[in-house]
Formats: sequence, C-alpha cells, structure tokens
Amino acid sequence: MRQKLKKMGCYIIIIVLLPYVVTVFLNGPSIETAAPADEMEVMVKQGEKEIQLPLDEYGIGRMAKEIPASYEEEAIKVQAILVRTAVYKQLKEEGSEAVLADDFWTEKEMKEEWGSRKFSEYYRKMENAWQETEGQVVMYGEELANTPFTRLTNGSTRDGKEVLGSEDYPYLKIKECPLDIESKDQIRTVTTEDMDAEIKETDTAGYVTSVRVGEETMSGEEFREKYKLDSSCFILQKYDGKMRITTRGIGHGLGLSQYTANEMAKEEKTTEEILQYFFEGTEIREVAEIIRNSGNTE
Repeated sequence: MRQKLKKMGCYIIIIVLLPYVVTVFLNGPSIETAAPADEMEVMVKQGEKEIQLPLDEYGIGRMAKEIPASYEEEAIKVQAILVRTAVYKQLKEEGSEAVLADDFWTEKEMKEEWGSRKFSEYYRKMENAWQETEGQVVMYGEELANTPFTRLTNGSTRDGKEVLGSEDYPYLKIKECPLDIESKDQIRTVTTEDMDAEIKETDTAGYVTSVRVGEETMSGEEFREKYKLDSSCFILQKYDGKMRITTRGIGHGLGLSQYTANEMAKEEKTTEEILQYFFEGTEIREVAEIIRNSGNTE
C-alpha cells in the first residue's frame, strides 16, 4: 500500500511540473509558468503585427494554409507533425525571443477559402489531426529534424546536401515520387516578355540551381520568385518573340511531397511509414519524452 501511494505521488508531481519543464526546455529557466506542450502560447507574426496565440490555434491555421483540406486524414496528420516539428525547432533555437513568421489562416480566412458549407468539415479534419498527433515531432538522433515539404515534385525530391550545401541533413535524400508526374498540375507554362536568359546549372533531381539573366546570375529559387513561377524546375524557350517558361511540380522540391504523401495515405500507409519514406532514419518522438531524456543527461 505504501509503495502504491509513493508511485501515485510521483505521478502527481510529474503532472504538476510538466508545464514548467516544457518551458525550461524551450525558453530556459527564467520563465516560471506556461501551459503544457501544444496548449502553450506562442508569439506569431500576423501582417505587420506580432500577436500571441495558443500553439494549437496557430498550428491548425498553418496546416489549413499549407495542405489541401480535401486530402486524406493520414496525410493531414503528417502535416501536423511537420508543422509542430518546425515550431518546436524554432522555439528551441530562439527561446523566448522567437516570433513565428510562417503564414497561417484565421478561421475567417478558412471560411473564405473553403466556403461556409465546407468549413465545419475541413476545420474538424485539421483539428482532429492536430489533436491525434499531440506532442509528436520528428527527431534525427537527439535533434529536432529539418522537415521541409513541397506541394508536388517533378517526379523526385531533391538532395539536401545539394540544396542546402550542408551534410547536416543526411535524411533529406532523393526519393522517387512517380505518382507526382500523373498530377494534372505537374506541368504549367508561363509566357513573359523576351529576355536574354539561359539556365547554367541544375541539380541531380533536375531543379535549376543557377540561371543567367542578362549580366546577372541568380539561383533557380530567386528566378522562381522574381517571375512568380510554380517551381524552380523549369526550362526556357524563345517562342514568337516572347519567353516561354515551362515548370514541373509545385514548390522547391525538397523534403516531403504532399501529393505523394496523400497517395500513400490512400494506400493505407501510416503516418510513420510516410514520414520514414521521406525523412529516412528519423523517428517520431513525444515532446515529453525529449524533455525527460534531456533532463536525465544534465
């Protein structure tokens, strides 16, 4: 009986102290109180303002903006974990000074984008995915992983070392995404005024890494942003006195392909299987577990 009471006392202490331990893990010991894990408040950028929001509200808002709400529930759960991982990674690196600047949708914006008839259904999907993955993040060893994602690749993801110029992300490897090629959005064409431009270099996956425009040389991503292209995988063709730019895929091509993740979900692949495919060698861990292990090493 005494042993049972002792164990019960330990559990109560853990529950009471967990909010403080989460805060210490993220911000250092100077802040005295905070809400547990996904219920804590975070500082975010909204337009020109900085406001404080509950993490779950911000996380759901980011998911809503970043992944089609019509996607399979398992794919949306994957996105929830990616969002949470990115948030915790920034909070851990920047501490109490962190301001989360990635765009998110408010409920008003969700209603505008989805329509009032679909709002309740889609919001519930996002909320359920966030809650069902509560506290889950992607880890590589003892570090929070870098987990980029793209809407649609050109048929394969890109190599992290080539794109980021670092060997710190061995789990960002080229992964075949043949189903992406079948998407109706795979190829798009933009026509601009004629220009003196040529592609100088591409990476292993076929994405442009260097392009010359007149006397200026820029990266493929810079060119993509300047000319508002869907992807940095593109070809240039002079046509009828203009420049025709044909792109493949949507996004930068690094990390997880949301389109393939959704197709995998349709094939009943689990959240863990999808993440393991795109971020090979990583694992899903609980924030509470990371905190506990961190405390044991001090």
